[in-house]
Amino acid sequence: MDIVFIQGLKIDTVIGIYDWERKIRQDIVLDIEMSSNNAAAADTDNIDQAVNYHAVCNRLSNYVRGSEFQLVETLAEEVCQIILNEFGVAWVKLKLNKGEAVTGAEGVGVIIERSSHKQ
Repeated sequence: MDIVFIQGLKIDTVIGIYDWERKIRQDIVLDIEMSSNNAAAADTDNIDQAVNYHAVCNRLSNYVRGSEFQLVETLAEEVCQIILNEFGVAWVKLKLNKGEAVTGAEGVGVIIERSSHKQ
């Protein structure tokens, strides 16, 4: 299995459970790994045979900017489902970092892995 990755995708959104969080936009940062078979893309040199990370970034940026979830867990699950269902990957690993949401911590968030049933 090959892996296509996106590292440090910063997107602003409304996220959080506290009243003050519902009134502001916060940056989240996504690190994503997606399964791929890069052989066909390498053989043909054709983007249609590859996981188009530019398209993934655009789709996720638009979705996350328009979302207003309370929990990072919910947002992470939705992001993984978009990747699995719309970009033809069988496996995704996502790290969602909410940044300095806790005093003294450089970052907090979740790391999840999901797979489709077409493996």
